[in-house]
Amino acid sequence: MTTETKGPTWQLPKGRQTRNKGLNDGGTPSLHGTVVKIVLLSLVSAAMLFAIMILIGNEDYLFAGIVAVVTIFFNWSYLRRGNLPTKYLLPGLLFMAVFQVYVVGYSAYIAFTNYGTMHNSDKDDAINALLLNGQTRIAGEPVYPMAVVVDDAGELNFLVTMTDESGATQVKVGGDGEVLQQITPTEFNSMGTAVSADGYTELSFREVVARQDEVVKFKVYLNDDPESYFIMTPDAAQAVIFGPRLDYDPVADTMTRVEDGTVFYDSGEGSYRSEAGEDLAPGWRVEVGLLNFERAVTDPGIREPLIRVTIWTFTFAILSVLTTFILGLGLALLFNDAKLRGQRWYRVAMILPYAFPGFLSAFVWRALYNREYGFINVVLFGGAEIPWLTDEFLVKVSILLVNLWLGFPYMFLITTGALQSIPSDLMESARIDGATPWQQLRLIKLPLLLVSVAPLLITSFAFNFNNFSLIYLLSGGGPKDFDATINVGHSDILISMVYKIAFSTGEGRDFGLASAFSILIFFIVGTISYFSFRRTKTLEDVN
Repeated sequence: MTTETKGPTWQLPKGRQTRNKGLNDGGTPSLHGTVVKIVLLSLVSAAMLFAIMILIGNEDYLFAGIVAVVTIFFNWSYLRRGNLPTKYLLPGLLFMAVFQVYVVGYSAYIAFTNYGTMHNSDKDDAINALLLNGQTRIAGEPVYPMAVVVDDAGELNFLVTMTDESGATQVKVGGDGEVLQQITPTEFNSMGTAVSADGYTELSFREVVARQDEVVKFKVYLNDDPESYFIMTPDAAQAVIFGPRLDYDPVADTMTRVEDGTVFYDSGEGSYRSEAGEDLAPGWRVEVGLLNFERAVTDPGIREPLIRVTIWTFTFAILSVLTTFILGLGLALLFNDAKLRGQRWYRVAMILPYAFPGFLSAFVWRALYNREYGFINVVLFGGAEIPWLTDEFLVKVSILLVNLWLGFPYMFLITTGALQSIPSDLMESARIDGATPWQQLRLIKLPLLLVSVAPLLITSFAFNFNNFSLIYLLSGGGPKDFDATINVGHSDILISMVYKIAFSTGEGRDFGLASAFSILIFFIVGTISYFSFRRTKTLEDVN
């Protein structure tokens, strides 16, 4: 019979255990540290509470609940002892959620809405805007003589002399947004227009001119109905009657144009639309499902430039990577020879374009390419006026040349480092075996280079695929494509086209369509990167 003995269980020394437990618990906080923590948590909680109140006021209860839960968890995590890693991770997770996850999610949501110019608010705001802006002069109504006066408090008023059909004259006064009230005048001018009354003094011509911006926006209503006719003046001497151009029926939810009786119904697409297909502007933001994606496919004015821009984007990104890599590798091979004198200075000269800020380089090259006084046309081509940035083909060549200038130093640096990491005895063995320089490059150096450089080439492709700054600063995406229904040029890539659609001030902004294109860019770059990195893994296995 054997007795099984268990060996002693290994444990950390007692002092080490105490230190580890203290680190995990966060140690025993001092009074000063506790006060500082409570003050900071109070400030954060106050800001969160303010945000919750705003969200509830906007009836956004989902986000209000999310913020409330996050606030409670945040306070609970920092007020309890222990769980030190969570306390370090929470700020980073919070900022990532706010500035990355939420931004990406919101952008994706916008792709399924009609958010843009004339569709940037809710329906109630759109109705109010239509009623306020839909005002017109009432045909057939008389024009009354008037004077601009100020009361004892210095506030502007209109003093209007009104004569009815029977010839009876009434003098009325009113301020901005107020209703005209009858008053007894104290003075008339030679034309029979009342110019003053008790407590009201007429402004001189110079005083009216000084306050003309205020005078032309003045509205004085004829009665207590806020949608009634009102008086405005074009010249501070005549009172003209205006009225609403549209009449809103809240029961039927329709807008009726007063002058011709046309009825506009809620189209379900964020606007009021007549049976003839006429839309009223502004509209409001609604969810439209896949409409933005359908427009990109079915609308020829969007589909054709989108296809052209996508092809040019791939061409630009691929050629940029290939040309910069080939030139960078060639220079790295040239200056990697240890026998070359001044090798260090040559390498410094090669990276100067990389050290110069990219946006400044774009501005400099834009001046060099200038058709009339650029250095390239004036000096190199003897005064020729070559349209480097205004011709559909030459502008693309110009962009590729500038990107080659900006990108080859980066490839030169990474390929130089990769070449120097190749064992010298390996190359010596190849030379002894009779391998030519081309065979050494093709069969040894290049495969070994691609193992370490391939991930960088993938990231370079992704960078050039979204190289907004070069396109925007050098050519602005031009020349403009006048056949397209969206704001796009012949040298635009996808990201610059998205920027123009979303933020161009010259044409209508369409955030929904721009977000749909952004999703397209995300899937293109993500898919290419995924398969490229898998290919990189294959290269590592083969190596």
